Amino acid sequence: MADGPAPKRRREEAEAAPGPAAPFPLGSVRLRRLLRDSAREKAAFVHGQVVGPAGEETDAVLILEKTPFQEEKIEELLRTHTRLELQMRNDIYSTYRLYPPPALSEIKATVVYPATEKHLQKYLRQEVHLIRETWEDYKNITLPFIQSQSFSIQWVYNILEKKAEADRIVHENPDPCNGFVLVPDLKWNQNQLEDLYLIALIHRRDVKSLRDLTAEHLPLLRNILQEGKEAITKRFGVPGSQLRIYLHYQPSYYHLHVHFTALGYDAPGISAERAHLLEDVIDNLLLDAQYYQKRALTFALRADEPLLKKFQEAGRV
Repeated sequence: MADGPAPKRRREEAEAAPGPAAPFPLGSVRLRRLLRDSAREKAAFVHGQVVGPAGEETDAVLILEKTPFQEEKIEELLRTHTRLELQMRNDIYSTYRLYPPPALSEIKATVVYPATEKHLQKYLRQEVHLIRETWEDYKNITLPFIQSQSFSIQWVYNILEKKAEADRIVHENPDPCNGFVLVPDLKWNQNQLEDLYLIALIHRRDVKSLRDLTAEHLPLLRNILQEGKEAITKRFGVPGSQLRIYLHYQPSYYHLHVHFTALGYDAPGISAERAHLLEDVIDNLLLDAQYYQKRALTFALRADEPLLKKFQEAGRV
């Protein structure tokens, strides 16, 4: 099924998370429902409620994800107190359940707390619909919707102003017009390169998405492409030819950003109806300075997305 416009785990969740002085009270969580599970991502999305001292209940979303294998721990996994339970054997083939020790059974937990109804709906399993958005649709439906939304992107500004995650910055071009900050995405724990995932956040605040891009932004986009690849190669040893570099439309938040993922990683949101390769975007703007103000764009919306309702009300679905 196509990915909807909201990614499954993204950096904006960090703004709701408690700081180091107030760890999340996992032991006080009451399970309410499983919002969604993903066999492909080995992840579960859980709605829980934290019970406070006075018995009050506050919603939370917990995203539980099995972390990728780390090559240096494979031998330890096979040799150290790991129990095998035979399930099936047929000739040379056999299947087992493997029970590793706790130290080798890590689960990454991303917490949205306190969570709003918007967060709960975002992670709930939904049907998906394809939208073909013309430029007129964007001006009359999508843009007014974006302008009416209350989702905060203060966490983006905190990174750009180095009020948060300053120690995680991999590269920065400080130019206020054509510069950006490159940081690891929260989906990547940085323990292995197979699921490498970084985000480039532009410094300027007047570009919301692909729809705003014109030839004026080519220097910015070229900087992101070239400097981003060089920084990742220098820091992580991954060459540019093994990176997938793209933008989302619709994006999950309306401050222009570019995704850098390992080419072999089946990252969320890389489907044809959502991902636009950065080099293709640059080529399109070279062909036509207002390419993205002229062409229709296709994207997927989940059944509960308010934007889908706007398109339905306008008779466009």
